[in-house]
Amino acid sequence: MRRYSSSRVVLMALLPWLWMIIIIFYCSSSGGVLGAPLVPAMFVFGDSLVDNGNNNFLSSIAKSNYIPYGIDFYAGPTGRFSNGRTVVDMLGEMLGLPYVPAYADPTTSGAKILSGVNYASAAAGILEETGYHLGERYILSRQVLNFENTLNQLRTQMDPVYLPQYLAKSIAVMVIGSNDYINNYLLPPLYSTSYNYNPTDYANLLINRYTRQILALYNVGLRKFFLAGIGPLGCIPNQLATGEAPPGRCVAYVNEIVGLFNVRLRSLVDQLNSNHPGAIFVYANTYGALGDTLNNPATYGFSVVDKGCCGLGRNQGQITCLPFSIPCPERNQYIFWDAFHPTQAVNAILARRAFSGPPSDCYPMNIQQVIQM
Repeated sequence: MRRYSSSRVVLMALLPWLWMIIIIFYCSSSGGVLGAPLVPAMFVFGDSLVDNGNNNFLSSIAKSNYIPYGIDFYAGPTGRFSNGRTVVDMLGEMLGLPYVPAYADPTTSGAKILSGVNYASAAAGILEETGYHLGERYILSRQVLNFENTLNQLRTQMDPVYLPQYLAKSIAVMVIGSNDYINNYLLPPLYSTSYNYNPTDYANLLINRYTRQILALYNVGLRKFFLAGIGPLGCIPNQLATGEAPPGRCVAYVNEIVGLFNVRLRSLVDQLNSNHPGAIFVYANTYGALGDTLNNPATYGFSVVDKGCCGLGRNQGQITCLPFSIPCPERNQYIFWDAFHPTQAVNAILARRAFSGPPSDCYPMNIQQVIQM
């Protein structure tokens, strides 16, 4: 009979526990969670607020794949317009998902797409012409077509009986509309929309076009939609740099016209929920959440509310972060990272309120409640 030393017997008995410790340590250090994800996948549509690298592969000047972008992200500059993680990165973590890959990345295929794909593109808008002066971008309608390309790939990998259930339980996160104002309506030298539409009619135009794309995604099987409203654009450093606001105030006119869009988007959510009982559409009150942070900065640990952590010009809002520029050292005290985008610290607040906030943050329910349906 083969004999083992007592120390070896003890080691063999402990091996299962050692593996468990290793797994726990790995999950904790990589931002993962134990257990199954709360949803099968997350599909992201939008603009630079949630772009995670798609514009790296496009002929565009709207890129952020260089330092100091990503200075606080484990992978460095990846194309995220932040010092660290975006709001969808954090939502993915809360849902137990890995960071979903960028659609345009040539390596995004095979098993990598099973947990979701990010289609967002910096400078993109709801309208086709939005952001054209910045170069190539995936406008919203193109992002929807790109999702349909992913869907064709999923059909080759997945049991056709399971696919409809997979899509119905996945979540679509849509963060778009800001560029239709700051890179369209508010740039009359380049775009004619402000001459052709008053603010009310323009908001209606955007919502009508947006509705078409939301329904296109619904028609191919998605059933859980998280639709983020536009934040208070009149308070971002880019708009403060225009000098159109009194010291210490936001550009009121810009916030007013953005508010028209948000009111209509919230009404659209009511309409969609009434007409599609098998689905759930959520309006995220980004304007209210970010506005609360701006109005009560000390409550959230911020001390700088009116300028970017990096950038040039008035309020660091006229030019975004230049390559290899040195950003502010106390990034967690800044609400804005650059002329347009919030810091990672603000993204954490927005993600938390989206995931578990009250109806004033997410209407008619938050993401945590959506995934339980």
